[in-house]
Amino acid sequence: MPTDPQHPRRGPRLLARVLAPLLAALALVLTPAPLVPGAAAGTAEAVSVCQGRPARTIAFATGELRLYRTRHYACAVTVANGGGRRPMAVSLQPRGGRPAVRAGRFDRQAGPVTVHALNRCVRVSGSVAGRGTSTGWILC
Repeated sequence: MPTDPQHPRRGPRLLARVLAPLLAALALVLTPAPLVPGAAAGTAEAVSVCQGRPARTIAFATGELRLYRTRHYACAVTVANGGGRRPMAVSLQPRGGRPAVRAGRFDRQAGPVTVHALNRCVRVSGSVAGRGTSTGWILC
């Protein structure tokens, strides 16, 4: 293999050009991400599971029902006050549509459930350990 007299060190430069971006990407992957200021680790308030802005929060004896809204969708989640596995449910129904329901035994929250609710009222209900709440038609 003939060598080019004008580029005698082409091999090491090519190797450096390939290895530098790979090492930089590896460093980014292995560097831990900073915590978001004000977000408590391990709490339900740290990060929302629903997209959109919070529309309503309805508290009841054993938890709270959170409702979020975007332009096209509504999303709901039931969050328990304390820990421990117990029966929970959340239901979200757009006017003129079928309810989206998530029920079972959960540790911290039931849901999220999302429905298409462009220009529609919604009805939401949630319960934790047999105690809960429900709304009439809201977000009209």
